[in-house]
Amino acid sequence: MPVRWSARATAVIGALTLAVPLLVAAPASAAAHTAASVTATTAGASVPATTAGAAPLANLAHLDFLLDTATPPAGVAGHTTYRLAEEPELIQPWTYADARDGGTFERVGGGPLDPATGTWGQGAFNADDTARAAVVYLRHWRLTGADDSRQTAYELLRSLTYLQTAEGPNAGNVVLWMQPDGTLNPSAEPVELPDPSDSGPSYWLARTIWALGEGYAAFADADPAFAAFLEERLALSLTALQRDVLSRYGRWSTADGMRVPTWLIVDGADASAEAVLGLAARVQARPDDTAAATALRQLAEGIGAMASGTTRAWPYRAILPWAKSPAIWHAWGSQMPAALAAASEALGDPALAAPAIADAAVFTPTLLTAGGPDNGWNPTPTDRVQIAYGADSRVQSLLAVADATGSTAFTELAGIQAAWFFGANHAGARMYDPATGVTFDGLQPNGDVNRNSGAESTIHGLLTALALDARPDVAQRATSVTEITARDGLEFVEAESTTETNGTLSTPESWTGESGWSGDALTLTRGQRAVFDIGTDATRRWVEPVVWSSPGQRTTSLWRGGGLPSGLLRLTGPEQGISPTPGALLPQSLQAPVLGDRSRLRVDVLSGDVVLDGMIVRPVVSRLVVEGAGGRTELVHSSAALPQPATVDGGGIVRVYDDDGALLRTHPYEGRTTIVLPPGGLAIATR
Repeated sequence: MPVRWSARATAVIGALTLAVPLLVAAPASAAAHTAASVTATTAGASVPATTAGAAPLANLAHLDFLLDTATPPAGVAGHTTYRLAEEPELIQPWTYADARDGGTFERVGGGPLDPATGTWGQGAFNADDTARAAVVYLRHWRLTGADDSRQTAYELLRSLTYLQTAEGPNAGNVVLWMQPDGTLNPSAEPVELPDPSDSGPSYWLARTIWALGEGYAAFADADPAFAAFLEERLALSLTALQRDVLSRYGRWSTADGMRVPTWLIVDGADASAEAVLGLAARVQARPDDTAAATALRQLAEGIGAMASGTTRAWPYRAILPWAKSPAIWHAWGSQMPAALAAASEALGDPALAAPAIADAAVFTPTLLTAGGPDNGWNPTPTDRVQIAYGADSRVQSLLAVADATGSTAFTELAGIQAAWFFGANHAGARMYDPATGVTFDGLQPNGDVNRNSGAESTIHGLLTALALDARPDVAQRATSVTEITARDGLEFVEAESTTETNGTLSTPESWTGESGWSGDALTLTRGQRAVFDIGTDATRRWVEPVVWSSPGQRTTSLWRGGGLPSGLLRLTGPEQGISPTPGALLPQSLQAPVLGDRSRLRVDVLSGDVVLDGMIVRPVVSRLVVEGAGGRTELVHSSAALPQPATVDGGGIVRVYDDDGALLRTHPYEGRTTIVLPPGGLAIATR
């Protein structure tokens, strides 16, 4: 089965291989596995609702099962770790765990298996998952005081630092893959970039910094000798970061007309965010570390510069993940708000959190009411696979912003998002089971559940569970409102669904190098038209045509809904800059919502050529209702520039917030009631 890359260009294929494991083909049969592969039964009881005093949600049993030992060969140049001579075995998680009959799982490596050698095209273990697993055990130890989690965190950090190259021109960078016998595989198959994997900055460098920073903070008092070793290795990582990334600090470029920083790790606000989490932990523990504080501030400034859009214009005040394209957003790795909130607190600078607050208060309600943490809006929601990495990234971001601001808006939103793990998703499926610690690898758009449970999914399910264990009030809501019963949010209408046109349909290649076509393209030349049906209800909707434009290309088109004007769209194709492809596929805002007959949205081209992928259609007031044994939560969100009336139902308490998440008013209500939403604001009604 081929891998479907949906969110980045080939420069980050290596990162996506780990970010989207549910789309990676497993070996054809159990017979293809090495003798080192094992099975374990981890299927268990259904998920219980969490109440005050209930058992913890975080169950590390399945992650424990994924762990295995490897003994690297002696004398590998540039690779050693803490007490290697005394403790030669390294502990790491297998990358994948394939579901087998009877509720069992088989541990699996990445890439094709060579039965003769017992090695994989990629390897059994990888630095990304080793780093993130270390974070799980560190947080579990600090939350519960469990000695076994402390010991496992210690072992994982030893293994991670062995993967770090300690000398030579690539010192501080990280080899991604290790085979079951402990040998390193710097050049994996399929090829990943950078190649070799320690030859430049990478996602795995960023995640290594994350684990080392949190590791130092945890061990500083508990084991000063080991903490000193982690400090040395973090300094080595910072050397690589300064050499290969932050040496460009302060330089700017453009990507399809958007001003972007050039000093992000692999041009990614997403990758940089995970490094920032570690740097913030280090600076909190050692405020006198000026090198870490400087790197923290510089990366945070770059991440904040990727905030874009307005309350009603793409990408709706989200922080975009990739500096080379203003046309994509993905849920996986979307911890940019969490990183900025952590940096703000570590550095004592509230201004750093401003983009995070906007993302949490405006974009997150847009995402939730649109259907949840999709793998890719490119720029349209075409990759609607959802994985634990994406859901957890949004939970972590909301809770970090809540901690930084004190606003209950973000804890309430976090409860809605975390409910994804317990059934509040488009499949109505429980994705994490506290009885076993299993997190399934993802949801397909048709509602099918990928019942494999690899390291990444397990890790991010546990990170959410740990966050909920630390916040019983959020946990109670997340585990008790587990069914989506109503939703009215952002949708996409394909250009090929036109009911009337004299234009031309064609099928472009789906991936442009920086964005993705959703299907066919409709080309309209001067004097041509098209008519679309975007629904029949009377709710006012914003329409954002998604149009391809080449640099310097000029077009003008008139848009009308049911005969009433929605806007005159004048478009000039943006400068390419550092984006991979000349030309941009981007949503364009019209001046007014569609007010009339929504079955007669019409576009007439007045000049130039309009190449249309389709239309993003958003309600002026979006809505999501989740319900369950523990009650009901209703979210309503305005995308208007003026106050808007909205109804909430069911009775309970309603809290109204502005577009920065500040609480404006709280009042009880019975039955159905009308409230007034401030411009761009939201309300959350609970019972």
